[in-house]
Amino acid sequence: MSITTQPPVYATSVDHVAYGHYGPGRLHLSPAWDRPIYPFQGRISADGSSGFRAEPGRYHLYVAWVCPYAHRAAIVRKLKGLEDVVSLSYVDDERDGRGWAFRERRGPDPVNGFTLLEQAYEATEQGYGGHISVPVLWDRKRGTIVSNHFPDITLDLATQFERWADPVDLYPEALRPEIDELNDRIYQDVNTGVSRVARADTQEDRERERHQVVAALERLDELLAERRFLTGDTITEADVRLWVTLARFDGEHNRGHAVSERELSDFEHLWPYARDLYRLPAFRETTEGLPATWDAPHGRGR
Repeated sequence: MSITTQPPVYATSVDHVAYGHYGPGRLHLSPAWDRPIYPFQGRISADGSSGFRAEPGRYHLYVAWVCPYAHRAAIVRKLKGLEDVVSLSYVDDERDGRGWAFRERRGPDPVNGFTLLEQAYEATEQGYGGHISVPVLWDRKRGTIVSNHFPDITLDLATQFERWADPVDLYPEALRPEIDELNDRIYQDVNTGVSRVARADTQEDRERERHQVVAALERLDELLAERRFLTGDTITEADVRLWVTLARFDGEHNRGHAVSERELSDFEHLWPYARDLYRLPAFRETTEGLPATWDAPHGRGR
């Protein structure tokens, strides 16, 4: 019996003339929009009490190389050794008004054969007109999105698949208050802070936002003077959340010293800390485009 293999299907090339730029009509930032930007907020649970039981082979992650929030999910999945438990694929790096798409550069959608990530949203909620974001956690069994709420996705990957995961505790019970506090500060002052600098309407606003980011980096640099990682001697969720912005700081956020007169390498403790993490496969193998300086020996570690 012959077996026929269907060729992969892809979206057409990015076309801003035909489809416009992504954002208008999708992000719904107007006061009239009464839903969260990330409205699908299902949770995975080890015992299934949430409605989505942790099972090997059931879930798939849609991520993008260029998105730091999706990058976090890819790092946590690899840190936990879940590559054979939760599958993963990448959307194309570029978007037009249709949102994220599957093109030959990053490969097809291996689960549903979608050409646009919008189709996953439409399959979950017919007529969905909101933001098309990554990461997306997809349930193969039900054919629906579990979550596009990025903070929850990484926490569930870190805690709910322990039966199949490597013994790496990224969210230890005793440290959760400290991790949660760090995560909130990192998100407000660093992860989204660099974006607010770029979007500032006035020079006064830009300076205010810029100083907030720099002050946060200085506080974190001081914290790392006595610690290998943010909460001590082991990596936690907080380190993953900070690292994805540090990895993009010089090449993207601070290009032309838009945020700080200092580059990341000028921070005494943040720079070796960031490179220390980059030595680990979970960070290195999920990251593209870092310069050779990230590989320079630094002698850090305790």
